[in-house]
Amino acid sequence: MPPSPFDRLHAPLRIFTDVKRFMPHKPTASARPRPCKLRATYFSALTLSLPLQGCALHGAPSREIFGAYFPLWLLGGVIGLFAALLAHRISVAMRWTQIVPLQLSVCLSIGITVAVLVWLAGTGQLL
Repeated sequence: MPPSPFDRLHAPLRIFTDVKRFMPHKPTASARPRPCKLRATYFSALTLSLPLQGCALHGAPSREIFGAYFPLWLLGGVIGLFAALLAHRISVAMRWTQIVPLQLSVCLSIGITVAVLVWLAGTGQLL
């Protein structure tokens, strides 16, 4: 029987149906983890994750703004960003940019300081 023109088209697809080519051996039952090892792994993962609970019992500190709750760290970051921008604008207006070196570092440190102070004031740990 002569090969048909369709045999040429289906020949590349034959490699995907040949399972033995891609999987020459069968997986054995010993390759699976034993239940006692699996339990020990879950127990150790649970034990190690307990100190990572963080604010799970009381919830993260948040503030209500326009009817929605915002996390306090996000509010502190936004206020710190505005403080850094304000510090930059003040230094440009006073012409301190030519005197003070590393303006980016100075404005960044001012913004981070304000953000941390907002965080500490919001959580009640400042005073």
